[in-house]
Amino acid sequence: MTTSPGVLRVVLCQLDLAVGGLAANIEAMARAYDRAEASGADVALFPELAVPGYPPEDLLLKPGFVEDNHEALHALAARVTGHCAAVVGFVDGRRHPGADPHDATDGPWNAAAVLHRGRVVGSYRKQALPNYGVFDEKRYFDAGPGGQALYRIGGAVVAVTVCEDVWVKGGPAVRAAAEGAVLVLNINASPFHAGKQAAREEMLAERVAEAEVPVAYVNLVGGQDELVFDGGSLVMGRHGPIARAPRFVEAEPVVDVELGPGRTVTAPVVDVSEAVRGRSPLERPEVEPVAAGPAEVWAALVLGTRDYVAKNGFTDVVLGLSGGVDSALVATIAADALGPDRVHVVLMPSRFSSEHSVTDAELLVEHLGVDARTIAIEPAHRALLDMLAPSFEGRDADLTEENLQSRIRGVLLMALSNKFGWLVLTTGNKSETAVGYSTLYGDTAGGLAVIKDVPKLLVYELCRWRNRTAGTDLVPVGILEKAPSAELRPDQRDDQSLPPYEVLDPLIEAYVDGDLTVEELVEAGHDEQVVRRIARLVDLAEYKRRQSPPGIRISEKAFGRDRRLPITNAARG
Repeated sequence: MTTSPGVLRVVLCQLDLAVGGLAANIEAMARAYDRAEASGADVALFPELAVPGYPPEDLLLKPGFVEDNHEALHALAARVTGHCAAVVGFVDGRRHPGADPHDATDGPWNAAAVLHRGRVVGSYRKQALPNYGVFDEKRYFDAGPGGQALYRIGGAVVAVTVCEDVWVKGGPAVRAAAEGAVLVLNINASPFHAGKQAAREEMLAERVAEAEVPVAYVNLVGGQDELVFDGGSLVMGRHGPIARAPRFVEAEPVVDVELGPGRTVTAPVVDVSEAVRGRSPLERPEVEPVAAGPAEVWAALVLGTRDYVAKNGFTDVVLGLSGGVDSALVATIAADALGPDRVHVVLMPSRFSSEHSVTDAELLVEHLGVDARTIAIEPAHRALLDMLAPSFEGRDADLTEENLQSRIRGVLLMALSNKFGWLVLTTGNKSETAVGYSTLYGDTAGGLAVIKDVPKLLVYELCRWRNRTAGTDLVPVGILEKAPSAELRPDQRDDQSLPPYEVLDPLIEAYVDGDLTVEELVEAGHDEQVVRRIARLVDLAEYKRRQSPPGIRISEKAFGRDRRLPITNAARG
């Protein structure tokens, strides 16, 4: 049997780190470590691949980058000099130019280093490599071996694991407990989708019951391209969460984890540190509530927008404000993310813009306090029609003339972006993106598609939720009550081109998110003619989606990393 110190003081260092930002990441972790040491902690946990940032993607194919990651880890180790140990995600092993990718002798591995007293005292190599959805780990990493060492930290025998290792029933976390660990330390970069925190905690409760030891789970926070990491780090005990960090913000909760009696140890143990005697116990931390529904989606969109702008070197954003609900939502998210003084909106009315759309847009500007300007597009539209008239002679006006208006607006926004260095935000939602209800090189032109993964019905729900939280109609009621329209021709409405969104959104969710076939949707009771039409539109719009900017992922299957269908594709439905 091994003795247990009774309590291990753990700090969950839930940090917002940058892919490729090795020096900045090390500095952020060193500062967090100093705070952990000052708190009397035994161990500070940092996220998965914290050193290089997550996910580093094809940076991992560069041998020089992997080597730089090793050097950065040792630079961090040199600053971990106190009693407190640190568990840090990094890339272990080497990648040699021209090496056989199936040769597992020297990695690389997705790993966790254990640092103490100025050196790397050991490392654990992730065994369960996810290769589904947004994850591509088998492209980059070898799986770690079984039978890896345990660590004695603060006098307690603990297991170190990485992310997916704890999701596997009977997997590495459970095996480590059977080998003698009294606590599982699990470092993560687990991306957000709506409802993800509840799924995590259900899984962790199952793993704690299976392993019969608590799990300390630290998660990354912040935005990285399409992905948002929501934090929600926690310690899960037998009777539920002992502590939970707030989500969507950096946090460093310090938790005294009560441990069970020592177990028979059958695995090698690396001695790291002894228990601290005479330390005053901490009060049990408050368990942060878990927001759900529109609240968590809003927080994800705000964080994803803020980090995408900042991490790509921008300060301000610009978007077209039409007086419709989609651009109103994007402007409101941007104002929350960056502050209204860094949000610039452009009203670009045409001959088809209704008076109420212009006044609604002006009222939204007043409510948000953002910078606004008006650039009428009629002169440019007329000039282009005149230029094209000889080529179009004898042909009736159609979508071509309508789409010119959207493309003029895209040109104007990009000109402002070029002149002032503002990032262009596009305003298309998931419903429109799915069926291609957009203009290529027009309203798809920009740097970030904020609501690309937000269905139209959720667009309305988010606006109403934000109005309730504000206690006033930030988004004017007129915007929420009028029929959706692109206003590219007289009296145009979306439902002239598409089914009502109450019909369209569930179909898109089933066909895109659920991967159901046309036949399965018809069998489920949907109108066959509508299903076949929508499925055809979704399939044909793939080429547009490939050329559109990245958008923030809030669902389990977003366009982009999650869904990779061929453009040239004879399969339909």
